[in-house]
Amino acid sequence: MMNAQGFAAFAAANGPATTAQRQRAQYTSEAVLSATPVQLVTMLYDRLMLDLSRAEAAQVAGSWVVAGEQLVHAQAIVAELSSSLKIDVWDGGEGLLALYGYASTALVNANVHRDVALTREVVGLLEPLRQAWHEAGASLQTTTVAPTGALGVA
Repeated sequence: MMNAQGFAAFAAANGPATTAQRQRAQYTSEAVLSATPVQLVTMLYDRLMLDLSRAEAAQVAGSWVVAGEQLVHAQAIVAELSSSLKIDVWDGGEGLLALYGYASTALVNANVHRDVALTREVVGLLEPLRQAWHEAGASLQTTTVAPTGALGVA
């Protein structure tokens, strides 16, 4: 799993241009540095789905420059998810790595061939994983909060 500093560096890679963007980047960086590993992965998945949604909308509108930018950023996120995956720790790791590889190739092809169907296919493949990470994060919070809450101790 990636660490917070690596994620912060990844998030800052596209340097914001305006003051508002710089302030938002600082806020994001601070949120990333204080996030748990599960929260970092859910942040990556959330941004990945946002990029894919924007890419799909741009492809439908014929705005190929915007679509390309969003698809390239989505590819970078998939690469980060792939590189942070420890396949030797989990039996399903190799399968997930293969899925990431397929998604990455599909995103390249969606960009090169301006194929919105491929973008939608990747959304369909990765959205359930995003949901699963959110559920896992919520489950971890529930198990760490429930015992103290059940005793009436804050």
